[in-house]
Amino acid sequence: MATIALKKPGQTIVLIGETRGHLGQSIYLRDILGREEGPPPPVDLVAERRHGEAVRRLIETGVVATCHDLSDGGLLLALAEMCMAGKLGASIALPPGLAPHEAAFGEDQGRYLVAVDDPAPVLAAGVPAMVLGTTGGADLTLAGQAPISVARLRAAHEAWLPAYM
Repeated sequence: MATIALKKPGQTIVLIGETRGHLGQSIYLRDILGREEGPPPPVDLVAERRHGEAVRRLIETGVVATCHDLSDGGLLLALAEMCMAGKLGASIALPPGLAPHEAAFGEDQGRYLVAVDDPAPVLAAGVPAMVLGTTGGADLTLAGQAPISVARLRAAHEAWLPAYM
């Protein structure tokens, strides 16, 4: 079994799947820019199955104990959820070749974030995969940006509903 909580410092964070930066009908467009436009991301059922089965095999063999699918909100939201759940920070660089907001918040399908002791089995699993960074510390740090305290993220996340009521 795998959970979304980061487990320990010093693990490698690996992105499984291809990042194209698809923002049509995304949370980023709707909640940040106040727009609803473009088509949703295309779905490749063959790639979805191949990536999902690879992740399942990695979990079954004990390689992966921390995993989060990338869907609503994209990579950065999933990583923030992983950090908050594990009360542990992470440092990453975004996938290259895209505008930062596309790489951070694109909702391309068939993607997962995993944290592992050894990235070699993940990189050899026969699916697109790239190392993004490592776990550890008290902050979520995106290369070239100011760090964000995981404790502050958790406090804001847990306080919104009571404040709303």
